[in-house]
Amino acid sequence: MSRPDQNQLSRRERQIMTIVYRLGRATTTAILAELPDAPGNSTVRSLLTILERKGHLRHEKDGRSFVYFPSVPRAKAGKSALRRLCDDFFGGSRDQVVAALLDLPPSQELTDELDSLAAKIEQARRRERGKDDHD
Repeated sequence: MSRPDQNQLSRRERQIMTIVYRLGRATTTAILAELPDAPGNSTVRSLLTILERKGHLRHEKDGRSFVYFPSVPRAKAGKSALRRLCDDFFGGSRDQVVAALLDLPPSQELTDELDSLAAKIEQARRRERGKDDHD
């Protein structure tokens, strides 16, 4: 089985994963009900099979239905996707990623987000200083 962080997802595959992460567990019918401009049932089943093959989903049989659930925790999958985004679009530069995020139109919660980000930066600095002390 492939590792999820080595597989790019199509738009539809990302939509399905978003639905499954939100619901926790989902049947094809539940996924179809949530998909915008939903394709046919067989198309969704094919996409679910592809997502299983790629290692993103697993399923259990419940009566006549398959119930799908993520094989990787959402936070881990998100970090993997962010790592790919950082590498693909920002040459691996974390500061360019953060700069791009800060360049987005401000939201109502921007001040709180900036305070939270500043605290996380300080935590990362303390971790790095701790590593340097042990080297």
